[in-house]
Order: sequence, then C-alpha cells, then structure tokens
Amino acid sequence: MASHILLLSILAFSFSFAFAFEPSPLQDFCVADSTSSALVNGKVCKDPKLAQANDFFFSGLHLQGNTSNFLGSKVTPVNVAQIPGLNTLGISMARIDYAPWGLNAPHTHPRASEMLTVLEGSLQVGFVTSNPDNRLISKVLQKGDVFVFPIGLVHFQRNVGHGNAVAIAALSSQNPGVISIANAVFGSNPPIVSDVLTKAFQVDKNVVERLQAIF
Repeated sequence: MASHILLLSILAFSFSFAFAFEPSPLQDFCVADSTSSALVNGKVCKDPKLAQANDFFFSGLHLQGNTSNFLGSKVTPVNVAQIPGLNTLGISMARIDYAPWGLNAPHTHPRASEMLTVLEGSLQVGFVTSNPDNRLISKVLQKGDVFVFPIGLVHFQRNVGHGNAVAIAALSSQNPGVISIANAVFGSNPPIVSDVLTKAFQVDKNVVERLQAIF
C-alpha cells in the first residue's frame, strides 16, 4: 500500500511540473476580454455565447515585414494580443523577416519554447546553455529546415544569405513574452547604475554610458 501511495505521489508531483506553465483549459475556449480590468494570470474570458469567428482569426502573415531598421529584421507576432481566442490554448506563432545580414538579436522567451522553420533564405541560428557551461549550440539552416530553442535560453537568428530571408516560429504559449538582452541590460528604466555594468561586463564606464545612450 505504501508503495502505491509513493507512486501516486511521484506521479502527482510530475504532473504539477508538466502543467506549471500552460494548464489544460477547462472549457472549449476562453476568448480574451480586452475590456476587463480584472488582474488574473492570463486574460479574463468573455462570455462564450458572444464569441465570433474574428476572435479566432488573424490576417496579414503573408505580408513582408519592414526590415529598414538598425537590426535589419522584423518580427510579426500572432499571439493572444492579435487573436483573443488563443487565450489559455498555450500556442502562438510569429513571422520573422530578415534583410541581407539582418539579425534577430539575442533574446529569450520566458514562457515558451520555440520551433523555427525557414521558409526562404539561409539563417545562422543558435542558443546558449545555462551556467556554468554557457555552451553555444549553433547551426546554419536552409529553406525547409527546423530548429528548436528551449524555453528561457538566450537565442538568435542571423541571415547569412545574399537575399532576404523569412522564417515562421511556433511558440508553446499564447503569450510567450520577449526579453531582448541588450535592451533589458542597457535600456532599463530607470537605468542600471553604470558601476554595476562596468564590473559585470569588464568594460570602461564610457562604453557603458554610450550603450545606455543608444538603448
């Protein structure tokens, strides 16, 4: 009997981790109610009787993103902010456009793993494992190739072809979040004191202040 109880306890503990991020929905759908001021872990559901087709619809992913910026890339997200019907479903996606040598700069998704599929062009992609190894796992992808970025790890993509590149990303959360490393470190509001950053990055204070001015 004790062994059965132990087994059930282990299973329950395992399931609690399995559902730690995106619990299974308890209804057919939970269309996000953007008018609600209630603070919940996610978004409040509107009355399912008021759900319409447009709550589950997005148009425009066939359009090329504007890459005329200093990174040479543009992310077009399709998450719960664009499709209210994604609320509680634990999935989202994005289109990423890259100019020649365009970069989707190092970033993390705190609430999702990512699966990237190259539609056009050649991309160098990679992610860095956690401390203490900080090992770079990287590969050059061609059209039709797929690569996975584990949840929470710093990752990037760079166009290494001679023309434009396009990729589609699938993410395991309706609201995966994005933390751009450079923006978070050098563009925080209010700024991180320069003494902290000079010691962390082992660079001169003037370098830190120039970077903070950019971001």
